[in-house]
Amino acid sequence: MKKYYLNNLNDKETDELCKRPKMDFSTVFEQVQPILDDIERQGDSAVRKYTLKFDGFDPSPIAVNPADLDVSLSDNVKNAIDRAMNNIFRFHREQMTASLEVETQEGVVCRRVARPIERVGLYIPGGTAPLPSTAMMLGIPALIAGCKTIVMATPPDKEGNLPESIIYIAQKTGVKTILKAGGAQAIAAMAFGTESVPKVDKIFGPGNQYVTAAKMLLQNSDAMVAIDMPAGPSEVLVIADKHADPSFVASDLLSQAEHGSDSQAILVATQDTDTDAILEELKQQLDALPRKQYAALALEKSYVLIAEDTEQAMEFSNRYAPEHLIINTSDADEIAEKVMNAGSVFIGPWSPESMGDYASGTNHPLPTYGYAKMYSGVNLHSFQKFITMQKINELGLQNLGPAVETLAELEGLDAHKYAVSLRLRKL
Repeated sequence: MKKYYLNNLNDKETDELCKRPKMDFSTVFEQVQPILDDIERQGDSAVRKYTLKFDGFDPSPIAVNPADLDVSLSDNVKNAIDRAMNNIFRFHREQMTASLEVETQEGVVCRRVARPIERVGLYIPGGTAPLPSTAMMLGIPALIAGCKTIVMATPPDKEGNLPESIIYIAQKTGVKTILKAGGAQAIAAMAFGTESVPKVDKIFGPGNQYVTAAKMLLQNSDAMVAIDMPAGPSEVLVIADKHADPSFVASDLLSQAEHGSDSQAILVATQDTDTDAILEELKQQLDALPRKQYAALALEKSYVLIAEDTEQAMEFSNRYAPEHLIINTSDADEIAEKVMNAGSVFIGPWSPESMGDYASGTNHPLPTYGYAKMYSGVNLHSFQKFITMQKINELGLQNLGPAVETLAELEGLDAHKYAVSLRLRKL
C-alpha cells in the first residue's frame, strides 16, 4: 500500500486520493440492454435462456414459493440466523415513525403519514457463495414496513438448488416468491414482471457490474421501477492512532479487501501510529487468506494516509465519504460525533465491520463511491413512502386564502386563484 502524508498534499492532490477507480459502464450498458429488452418481451423463457447461457443451468420452474420448500439446517446455523434476525428486527422496528400532525395556523392542519411500498424486489447475490446476511438485511425491513408483495431473487447452484439458509430467511420474512436467477435477467424479471414473477415497484440489493447496470437502466425506463441507491465497489476507511492494535487494523482492512479486486481499503493513521507494524501484520494475515488473490489486488489500489491527529483524519474521512468507517482510536466516541459523511460507522477497537455486516442490527447495503455524501444506507424508510395531507376549515380558508390568491396571481395561474376565490365568495 502506498503511503502519503496529508500535510504534504494540496487540495487537488487530496481530491485525487478521494476519487474511486473509474467505472466505465458504456460497454456494460450495451451488453445489458438487449437482455432487459428480451425479458420485457419474452418473460420466463428469456430468464431461462440467459440463466442457461451465463450460469450453465436451466431454472425450471424459474420461481418457487419458499413455504413449499424444506430446509435441514443445523441447530447451530439456525440459532446464528435467528440471533442476527432478532437484532436486525429490533433495530429496524424502532425506526417506525408516528404520523406527524401540525396546525400550521388556526384552521389549517397538515399531516404526514407513512405507507409501505407495496411491491419490492430483493436481490441476493450468489457468486462464489450465498449471502444469507443480505437476505436478512432486506427481508426484515420489508416485513416490518408491511410491503404486501416481497419477491426475492438469488442464483441457485449448478443443480438448481437454492441455498437453504436463504430459503429459511425467506420463510421467516414473508417472501412468497423466490426467483431462481441472478444477474441482469433477475433484475429485469422483477422490474417488468413475468408469467411467474410479480412486477415490483422498487428493487434493493447489491450485485456485480451487470446487476448495477441493469438497475441503473431500468430506473430510467418505462418499467416504472425505483432502486435503493447508486452502487459501486465496496470500501472501508479505518482511522487508527498509536493505541490501535495492529492486528485489529490489518484484519479490518482485509475483511473489506477480500470482497473483490475492485474494493478499496484505506488506512488513515495519526503520525504517532506504528504503520510499519500494521503493514507487516497485513502481509502475514493476507498470506493466510483463501481469497488472497482478490484481497491483494484490492490492496494495490489502496493506500495509507498519515494525518497530524484524529481531527485531521476525520476531516479527510468526511471528504472521502466511505461506505464503512472504522474509528479505532482512544478518542473514538468523541471523533464519531464529527462524522458527516459515511454509510455506517464502527466505533472503538471491539467493533469490527463484520458485526454490522451480519448481526449487530444495523443494515449493510450502503452507499459507496462517495455517495454517502447524499445517500443513506438501506433502512426501514427505504421501504416506505411518506404522504402529506392537509385539512382546511372555513376559518383557515378565510385567513390564508387571500395570501394564496395573491401568490397565484403573481405566477399568472388564474385557475389556481379562482379555486380559492370561489370558495371565499361562498363563505
